[in-house]
Amino acid sequence: MSSAQGKVAIIGTVGVPARYGGFETLAEELVRAAAMAGKAHRLTVWCSGPQTATPRPDHYLGAGLRYLPLRANGAQSIPYDALSLFQAARSGHQSALLLGVSGALALPVLRATSSMRVITNIDGMEWQRAKWRGAARMVLKRSEAVAVRWSHAVIADNPEIARHIRDSYGRMPVEIGYGHDITTYAPPADLSDIALPPHYALVMARAEPENNLALIMGQFADDPSMPPLVVLSNWDDTAYGQNLARRYRGHPNLHLLAAEYDPSRLAAIWARATCYIHGHAAGGTNPALVTMMGQSLPIMAWDCLYNRATTEGQAAFFTNASGLRASVLALADTPQGAGMGATLRAIAMRRYRWADVTGAYFRLLGL
Repeated sequence: MSSAQGKVAIIGTVGVPARYGGFETLAEELVRAAAMAGKAHRLTVWCSGPQTATPRPDHYLGAGLRYLPLRANGAQSIPYDALSLFQAARSGHQSALLLGVSGALALPVLRATSSMRVITNIDGMEWQRAKWRGAARMVLKRSEAVAVRWSHAVIADNPEIARHIRDSYGRMPVEIGYGHDITTYAPPADLSDIALPPHYALVMARAEPENNLALIMGQFADDPSMPPLVVLSNWDDTAYGQNLARRYRGHPNLHLLAAEYDPSRLAAIWARATCYIHGHAAGGTNPALVTMMGQSLPIMAWDCLYNRATTEGQAAFFTNASGLRASVLALADTPQGAGMGATLRAIAMRRYRWADVTGAYFRLLGL
């Protein structure tokens, strides 16, 4: 089967349409781009049965959907990804895009028993995240090494991730970021069903310690000079999130919203924001950061190499509550902030367009 006709598997996500994180958004954008090019029938997306709503369709925008009775994250991600890879090989897929390294320990066996090409996006050095300790961290670090060694090609989404792959493993990755323009096909929705202030600072993050939600929310709760803060997160999915929600839900200056995935509603929420606060301290090129760069907002980002690389150093950076406070008061709804927002949008338009991202993936996958 030639590359012009081969089937391509997308593995390692909860599934499509996107309702979890950055990899799901990437999978959906790949499907959308393939549909526009008349190629969606060549894509198959493996999906998590326990994490997808019922009824479960067989196709999405022309791409095939396959379901497994396992979760796509946590401990079950290892068998979930491995089983997906072997199913894709057995069902005649020529190439597989593996998003994350959870199932990478299966790659040596897969390479010995099939001719399917595997292209792996190693994500943001998952083993460094604060939530992983002991054996789990060792397994993820080993999985990263195996993924780099046994994948036919490796994708890095950030220059710092690419440097890590080169320095640690001596391999040259393909550098592909994310897109910012996810609402171009969806006008802003009516938000009359939720009570929000006219303008506010905005945070979008999973409820994990490395995203520094406690520091950010604490500053906005304790300081009356700070503007209102709207936080979108998966509050109920982690003990960390549940504790934060119990502490701050009902605070007059904090508005806690459940994670939102509808592009029209997201567009409406973003339209009222005067600045975006990005507390992520781990990972590579974070999709939320790239997306908000495209919204022309001033951005206060946690000071780490990944965020500096993503923003080309043009955001305001903080490592403590006082630094965050100073940046918000100086940049939210000010001419200086508007200038920063324009600069960041120009970077997003140059580096983070979905048309460029999906095109790079398609060339690598032979789609």
